[in-house]
Amino acid sequence: MIAYGFAALHIDGLTDLSEQIQEETWDDHTHRTTTLDNYLQFAPAAAVYALNLAGIQGEHNFVDRSMIYLISNLIMEGFVTTIKNQSHELRPNGDGYQSFPSGHTAEAFLSATFLYEEYKNVSIWYGVGGYLIAGTVGALRIYNDKHWLHDVVAGAGFGITSTELTYWLYPLLKRTFFPKSCGSKIIVPVMQDHGAGIAYIQQF
Repeated sequence: MIAYGFAALHIDGLTDLSEQIQEETWDDHTHRTTTLDNYLQFAPAAAVYALNLAGIQGEHNFVDRSMIYLISNLIMEGFVTTIKNQSHELRPNGDGYQSFPSGHTAEAFLSATFLYEEYKNVSIWYGVGGYLIAGTVGALRIYNDKHWLHDVVAGAGFGITSTELTYWLYPLLKRTFFPKSCGSKIIVPVMQDHGAGIAYIQQF
């Protein structure tokens, strides 16, 4: 997805495809814009916390999943902001030179991947729902004449990559900076010759 986005900046055929979709979506069918995408981009991530509140436990506890979500966003924002400034691509509606890649789409797919990773072992359909919402956000960015097709595709790639990278890095970061919080903790009853008690075991 990221490679396609960069390629479309330089390959005429892919650039023409983005322009054709923009013309068919906006120039040929002028319509009112919507702000729904401003809110939908966060919906999959909000679902992670809502599901936990409803008693459906995900892959991580509150602190760990919150750290994963935060770090994913920091990585994504670093990618997107840097590339927006360097690519200097004009938005299809002419409103500024921050078109490539789509930050809204990146956030939406980051959130969808976050939802998928937290609940893939509970039900795959949570992830499917999250990605459907993320795809809707991408489509709305084109519908609102804010982004070209390749902006949206690249944004989706950056969102997914940022989250997957964080899930890969987080255990290492946790072991490095918070070693005492790693490992499983177990309390078990103990029976001995001279009485009974409990034992606290931490496994690393």
